[in-house]
Amino acid sequence: MPPRIDEAGQDTPWRRPGSARYAAARVRGLLRPPVTVHRPAPGTVVIDHDQAVVTRDGTVLRVNVHRPPGSGPFPVILAAHPYGKDNLPSTTRTGRWKVSFQYWLLRQTAPVRFSSLTGWEAPDPAWWTGHGYAVVNCDLRGAGTSDGTGALLSAQEGEDVHDLVEWAGAQPWSTGSVGMLGVSYLAVSQWRAAATRPPSLKAIAPWEGFTDAYRDLPRPGGVAEVGFLTLWSLGLRRTRQQYSLKKESARHPVIDDWWRSLDPDLARIEVPALICGSFSDNNLHSRGSIAGFEGIGSAERHLYTHRSGKWATFYGDEARAAQLRFFDRHLRGRRDAPPLPRVRLEVRDRGDRVVEVREESQWPLARTRWTPRHLTAGGLADGVPTRAGSLTFDIRRGGARFGWTLTEDVELTGPMALRLYVEVAGTDDMDLVVGVEKWNRGRYIGFEGSYGYGRDRVATGWQNLALRALDEERSRPFQPVPACLTRSPVTAGRIVPVDIALGPSSTLFHAGEQLRLVVAGRWLSPRNPLTGQFPAAYRTARQGTCTLHWGTDHPARLLLPVIPRT
Repeated sequence: MPPRIDEAGQDTPWRRPGSARYAAARVRGLLRPPVTVHRPAPGTVVIDHDQAVVTRDGTVLRVNVHRPPGSGPFPVILAAHPYGKDNLPSTTRTGRWKVSFQYWLLRQTAPVRFSSLTGWEAPDPAWWTGHGYAVVNCDLRGAGTSDGTGALLSAQEGEDVHDLVEWAGAQPWSTGSVGMLGVSYLAVSQWRAAATRPPSLKAIAPWEGFTDAYRDLPRPGGVAEVGFLTLWSLGLRRTRQQYSLKKESARHPVIDDWWRSLDPDLARIEVPALICGSFSDNNLHSRGSIAGFEGIGSAERHLYTHRSGKWATFYGDEARAAQLRFFDRHLRGRRDAPPLPRVRLEVRDRGDRVVEVREESQWPLARTRWTPRHLTAGGLADGVPTRAGSLTFDIRRGGARFGWTLTEDVELTGPMALRLYVEVAGTDDMDLVVGVEKWNRGRYIGFEGSYGYGRDRVATGWQNLALRALDEERSRPFQPVPACLTRSPVTAGRIVPVDIALGPSSTLFHAGEQLRLVVAGRWLSPRNPLTGQFPAAYRTARQGTCTLHWGTDHPARLLLPVIPRT
């Protein structure tokens, strides 16, 4: 497809067929989400409520302990979070189960089932006690029934979880072997705690949790996120926190010592780790989870990838079986059991169809052929065009797209990297948002995305123009990392190179299908909750125009992770 300029309303930069059917399905999900809650059978779970844990500075934290019947001892699964350990499913006057509002607000890809003892994004105590584990559900400092004032992502929080782990390991009902499990913030708390190396912590399973507090959520590529942070802040309004991450993002627009203080030292983590790095969560956890897999020092570490719904997968049979096998090996000492594969790779060709699940030994795959497709007047081509060209679009309303129609099946597995040569007019800065899409005979092929969005692109990237300088030590050709230290606005008439990282994915493109690169100066999806990627939103509205350049002097290209077909 030749490059094209698109002009449309702010919320619909490009029309993508199928939005009406998707909206109808969303309405059905809002009215009745596919979530089933059940009560554990009487006598199957022993519960000790509000057990007090005194931290090293004297602050009292409180936990709920769930144990199988009998005196034990039992290996322990621990989850620590700010959402309230007692915020559990409840019944209405009519006898229907009332679950967390997120299950209503955000789309579910498949039926989700757990017990009435299950907190938000936490392991199900009834399921785990049924397999011989004790489950400790913890209120972090300043949350729920715990004392003190909390500080999200802080070193203090890591020390608190360290103390919680050691408390759990010393109880008479405990074998002394503690593992951690949970989704999102319940994964983030694992990274920080594991870096403190509590002796009783034998394994962690961070299921989709970011590791870079600045780049993974509030400011990917330096672009300010203002949607999810707003919703998340509302969800935390009942906790006692020292600061709001949304407000601090506004106060700290570049990486400084405050941001650095929030990141765990991944290299210090040496316990076995089962890490879920879904391809669905590009806006929130995908990049950070895979960075965690690559960055920790653990000899036994496993990456579990998928592109389905976050909660349907976490509580699903296959994922639970992997979690149980992992913890049986490392908490129960069943070393004769074979370890999980280094990488569980799930390849899809559309959102609702898995092409293949296979085992791999590394990430990115060693056999990857890093293949550039160059921007040209005729679309994305093999070589650098000999004739220079350019395309100009309005930053606020427009965008550009470049296509490549495949002549054979091609698997793309790994991160992608885009290099653009950009000139702006009427402004000295802009926020670039780019995406890779899949189309088949004029039909848009959607994939599962963050927050239950079912019409996501294959991959997405963000980059603020003034923060385009790279961290040379951390950047790789296929994965540029912006330093985000100092703003460098662009003067009129100057053409500058910009490297943009696109999130990881694993997608099979069939012969005849089209890979489409889209480039804009604002968020690429609608913001409404029916057809958009609600609550994702980015502060990108600016005035001016953007001109993309290509040719021998400006070799703009999209670097693709092509996997040879066997």
